[in-house]
This record gives sequence, structure tokens and C-alpha cells, in this order.
Amino acid sequence: MNRFLLAVCAGLMAAPMAVAQVTDADLAQDDVVTTSVLTNGMGRHMQRYSPLDQINKDTVQNLFPAWSFSFGGERQRGQESQPLVYDGVMYVTGSYSRVFALDIKTGRKLWQHDARLPEGILPCCDVINRGAAIYGDNIYFGTLDARIVALNRHTGATVWNKRIADYREGYSYTAAPLIVNGLVITGNSGGEFGIVGAIEARDAENGDLVWRRPVIEGHMGELNGEESTMTGTLNASWPGDLWKTGGGAPWLGGTYDAETDTLIFGTGNPAPWNSHLREGDNLYAASRVALDPATGEIKWHYQTTPWEGWDYDGVNEVIPFTDAAGNGRLATADRNGFFYLLNREDGTFVDAMPFVEEISWASGIGEDGRPIFNPDNRPGNPAESADGDRGEVVWAVPGFLGGKNWQHMAYSQRTGYFYVPANEWGMDIWNEPITYRQGAAYLGAGFTIKPLFEDHIGALKAIDPNTMEIKFQVNNAAPLWSSVMATAGGLVFYGTPEGYIKAIDDETGEVVWQFQTGSGVVGQPITWEDEDGVQWLSVVSGWGGAVPLWGGEVAQQVAYLNQGGSVWTFRIPDALLASAQ
Repeated sequence: MNRFLLAVCAGLMAAPMAVAQVTDADLAQDDVVTTSVLTNGMGRHMQRYSPLDQINKDTVQNLFPAWSFSFGGERQRGQESQPLVYDGVMYVTGSYSRVFALDIKTGRKLWQHDARLPEGILPCCDVINRGAAIYGDNIYFGTLDARIVALNRHTGATVWNKRIADYREGYSYTAAPLIVNGLVITGNSGGEFGIVGAIEARDAENGDLVWRRPVIEGHMGELNGEESTMTGTLNASWPGDLWKTGGGAPWLGGTYDAETDTLIFGTGNPAPWNSHLREGDNLYAASRVALDPATGEIKWHYQTTPWEGWDYDGVNEVIPFTDAAGNGRLATADRNGFFYLLNREDGTFVDAMPFVEEISWASGIGEDGRPIFNPDNRPGNPAESADGDRGEVVWAVPGFLGGKNWQHMAYSQRTGYFYVPANEWGMDIWNEPITYRQGAAYLGAGFTIKPLFEDHIGALKAIDPNTMEIKFQVNNAAPLWSSVMATAGGLVFYGTPEGYIKAIDDETGEVVWQFQTGSGVVGQPITWEDEDGVQWLSVVSGWGGAVPLWGGEVAQQVAYLNQGGSVWTFRIPDALLASAQ
């Protein structure tokens, strides 16, 4: 070999090959770029809509499973993850804080990372994980011991590992992180343990904390290592010292609305559940809170359930969209059973409607956006009972697992409808005396969930936000616990605990395709296309989550369902694609 060729070879060996990295511009375009899935919600606005239409009402019947990957081991628990797809690799999280990198064409495992979880973790609602985030060369995910971890996406090696909070106090973290302008933004979990909900932003490169915003009034925020401002006003809506253990965990993750440069997070239940101990609105629990992504300062808030006493939370996702009249709106379907529209600029109330049946705790939402309470439907005060041990039992609808829980709805740009995975159930609920003890459950309530109807609990509902009408619904015997995805192909995909991934006609609700995965589907379907223009569909299968743990009579009804842990990926056969061209 001559000197020239030696020099060229040496130069090639010395210079690292250019490798694609995920940028802020990539994340901003995730809803329209179809060759990857880079964000939880398939776009930072969480619409869960794909412009792909190769899989459509005519071709969907030809979908077949191209590959399936098992998470393996004895950790077959609830699998609520949404996969990410980038540069030929799928990144998917599993139960017990695991991450897998898979070849998107074959499902072959490239690497696996298992978090080292300590003894004594305190997750309230199964050992699930709802997904990761991707930025630069890293994959970011949260762990059940309340940590946020960055992994090298090529090898799975740990880049950095930071503590969000102390798991021994009841904190955990299960949501997919959100990336905005080089910041990794997280919430926390643990509202049943009297923790304090907070949203944090870290430098994506090194994990250093940039800002921290507690969401319960009276607590101080932090910016660049120093105290910033107080959240709210001390004791404005909390009595005594209850704000110190006020709950409000933003456990589901957030939305970024680029048009207004705003982060929007939902916040969880105030603590304890016994509302008679904390009379007042209890801000900013059970609310939607809007933040400046650069500083963590609160821009506005909207509280769906003031003085919340049924564990209805307020964490449900917020979806920015433009209505038929051209107005910027925010939509959210709350666990309390009402579907809300807010002004996109400032979060002010626009409209609301019930999306489940027989709501009992409120007769409606007033013009001021506050609920019109039914006072007799608040669980009774134990202090007023004969023995002081148990307040009056009430039958409340919806049950505390909500008219809709964590599972994300979808917004179709094709129909203009929201597709809401709802559940029809109620509960017997009562209050009990309770005293805070660090690391112990801080409820002060008892409850039993029961179905409203004999033939169904789950109901996928299509809501027209322009008319505030339910256009159709598709009932399901077991509760719906899977996120929804809509596509330009005129389809809506979702899963059922009975094990099916289903596709329905987005205009009629007719089931046009289904496939049995072998375990309950409580994951989040995605779709993308490869470099050859072939559209793929993936969903994680594995029954679990809160229903079998907290579901009362409903849990007994679905006790026959098998747990699991796998990813299923589908496509249309090449021969049929060729004949369709």
C-alpha cells in the first residue's frame, strides 16, 4: 500500500464518523416527521396523531405481526410504555425501570439497561414506566426510586444519574421526561405519601439542576442554585401546616406548547385524601399549572377540582389545538369526569362537559370554571361521626381511578375529534382520621370501586370540541387503560386489558382490525415509516397498573387476565404493498 493510501486510511481511523444526534429542531418537528418517534405523545403537544396513511381503512385488515420482543425474566408486570424510534433503533422502557434498545426491522436486542433499585421502594400503582426521552446522543428515563438517568443511546452506558427526591419518603418517578431547549424536565410521584409535588429542569448534558418549582403554595422555588420565588401565597388556601405535606405530585409528565413557549403540567391529589382536615382550595393541587420553561416561574393555573376530596387528581394531559373557528385552545379530560376547554394563551376557562355518565360529586361546571358541588356527595367528616373513626359513606361517581386516568387521549387533525379512553365506574368512599408519618400512606380514606353497568366499564369516546358532543363511543367489558393514537388513514388505535390492539374507523367507531397479543394492552401505540416508505405499528403489551391493585370489585372481575411484557410490531406485507401501488 503506498504512502498516500496509508495516510488516507490513518485519517479515516482517526476521525470519528459523523453520527446523527437529536436536536431541539428535531423534537419540534416530531409531529410531522414520519420516519421517527422522538417524544412521548408523538409530538410535544401530545396530540398522538400521525399523518401517515399507508395503513388505512382499506389496508388495515392486512396488518400482520412482523416481530415481537419479550422483556423476559420474572418481571412481567404492568407495561405502560410508549416506544421511541430513531436512526434504526427502538428505545422502550419496561417494568422495574428497565430500558431496551431494539432493531426496528427485526426486534433484535442491541442492549439492555436495568436500574439498580434499592429495597423499600414505594410506588403506589405498580412498578410501571411510561417511557423515555431522547436528545443528543442520550436516552433519558426515570426510576422507581425517584432518579433521572441519562444513558448513551448507542451502548446503554450510564452518562449521569441524579436523584429527584428521597424514595424513603414515598417519592418515585414513572413518567417520560420532557426535553425543551436542552433541559430535561421531570415531575415526581408519591401523592399518597404526603410528599410535595415539584417540577424540575436539568441540563441535558450533565444533569445539573437549573430550576425547581414546587406546586404546593408556600414552598420556595429554586433557580441556578439559589432561592427564586414562593409558589403562591403562604396559607392562602391551606390551613395551618398542611401545605408542608400537601401532595400535588405532577406524576404524569407535561406538555410543551411552542406557540406560547409554555410548559403545562397537571398536578395530583392534595394530601391527605380526608378533605375535612384541609378546608380550602388547596392550590396548586388538582390543577393545570403553566410554567416558563427557562425559569420555572408560574404563568397561570387552572384548578379543575378545588378542595378535592375524591382522589380525582388533576394530572391528565393537556393538548393544544386550534378549533374550527381558529381559536387557540387547550383540551383536557379530567379524572373528575369533565372534559375542559381552556384559552391557549392564559389558561382561562372556556367550556366544559361531562364525558362519563352519572357524575355525582358536582352537578356541572359554572361559568366561572369552578365545579358546582353537590355538598351531600362529599365523604363525611370522621370528627362528626358517633365514634370518630369513620365518616359517612357516600356513593361517588366517577370512582377515584377516574373518568379517565393516566392513559392519553388523541386528537385527530383529520376529524377534529378527541378520542378519550374513558371508564364508567363509581365508588363507596369514606374518610378516616389520619396523621402524617414520613414514608407511610397518608390517605385518611377507605373506598371500594364498583362498575356502573353490567356490560361494560371501558368506553372509547369521540368528542367534538366544537360542539361539545360525544359523537360515538365504543364500549369494552374491562376498563380501558391504554393510550390512544389517531392517524390520517382514518383509524384510531388503542388496546384493551383483554389483550387486543384494535383499530376503529375514526368517523363511526366500527372495529375494523384487532390482534390478540397474549396479555392486556395498557401501553401506548405508535406508528412510523422506514427508509423504504413502509409504515409500521408498534405497541407494548403487559397487563398491570393501578386497576388490579386498587380496583376493588373491578379488580376481582379482571383477575383472570394474564400479566406479560413484550413489544409487538406490525406492517403490511411487501406483496400487498406492491399490488396497491
